[in-house]
Amino acid sequence: MARAVTTRRKTIATAAAWLIAFVIFFPILYTVITSFKTEPEAIAGISLVPSGTFENYVEVQTQRDYFRPFMNSVIMAVGSTILALIVAVPAAWSMAFSPTKRTKDILMWMLSTKMMPAVGVLVPLYLIFRDTGLLDTRLGLTIVLTLVNLPIVVWMLYTYFREIPGEILEAARMDGASLWNEIVYVLTPMAVPGIASTMLLNIILAWNESFWTIRLTAAQAAPLTAFIASFSSPQGLFWAKLSAASTLAIAPILIMGWFSQKQLVRGLTFGAVK
Repeated sequence: MARAVTTRRKTIATAAAWLIAFVIFFPILYTVITSFKTEPEAIAGISLVPSGTFENYVEVQTQRDYFRPFMNSVIMAVGSTILALIVAVPAAWSMAFSPTKRTKDILMWMLSTKMMPAVGVLVPLYLIFRDTGLLDTRLGLTIVLTLVNLPIVVWMLYTYFREIPGEILEAARMDGASLWNEIVYVLTPMAVPGIASTMLLNIILAWNESFWTIRLTAAQAAPLTAFIASFSSPQGLFWAKLSAASTLAIAPILIMGWFSQKQLVRGLTFGAVK
């Protein structure tokens, strides 16, 4: 009897999980299907039967210059991740292994910056970028994406570093390891799962960022999020072409997430079991 109840609960839980997964994945599935329709078919109504046309992808890649925003997204996502790690690793190390009375206050203050509406600092940041020549540049947007995601990166690395025994670092110091050697050769190898998952998460956040990319770029540094927004015009929305552009934009990050899902899960559960 107990086994039957357990089996029934597992079946219900599995069915519920598949249902939730389908609900979450359905918008992506519908976007992909719509990308293979003509514009009249796309606006006719909800239909899961594509016409099989590739004209939307041809236009996106040829007439709209897909390669430039794609490279902008790659450069800014990877660049902002590297910059964030360069700043976050020493900061998280300091707060994890040399905490002070203000450490928790500093962490909460960093996290509180994510609660502020981004539009609140849009005007001063826009003026600063305009006067310093960073407007519509890869460097400028890379700096912004680094600052936007830095609190999350520091918090995640701090959590991972807290799970590493401090005695190991003390032993390294007793053996004469410098601060640089301690971080690079002792701490970093032990926290590879956590650092890898943090990198993946930061790349995903930077890749999907739209608020800053649309408002701080025009043509030269516009990434894929701004590229997708360009399909909205005074003449209306080109749903089929918009879906094709969206599919091409999310495909790289979906593929990366699929192949790195084990590493991501391992990093997110790093230190969960002693």
